Amino acid sequence: MDFYKILLNAHKGFGYLELLLVALFIIALLATMFGFSGKVNKFLKKTTLFTMIFFHIQFLLGIIMLITNFTKGLNMGEVMKNAELRFQYVEHPFSMLIAAVLMTIVNKKVKSNDTISLGVVIMGLIAVGLFAFAFPWTRVFGA
Repeated sequence: MDFYKILLNAHKGFGYLELLLVALFIIALLATMFGFSGKVNKFLKKTTLFTMIFFHIQFLLGIIMLITNFTKGLNMGEVMKNAELRFQYVEHPFSMLIAAVLMTIVNKKVKSNDTISLGVVIMGLIAVGLFAFAFPWTRVFGA
């Protein structure tokens, strides 16, 4: 098994785990916002932390795979002409980068404040939205 296949399987496996963590993050975020009058609890702190960590792991694995593919001679002109390749090599990594940055900011705000603000909730939902947009649903679950 070559290096790229190992990275691809790891990236795919962590993707399933990331889906679970994102679901838990949304539940914790909404429960904190509506159930506890905005007071941050341990469940929200932990789910935010683990979601952020796995976003970063996924992003690093993806960047290594991206660099590996471009060193094999992938032409950027061909990538931008093809919608599937453009999604895989441009839109997916860029959206995941922004989502990882937003989750890092959300984690910092949740960790350092006793209450959650509407801005943090919106930022978390934008990060989840970008993740949902960039997640390759058809490649993972089939068409």
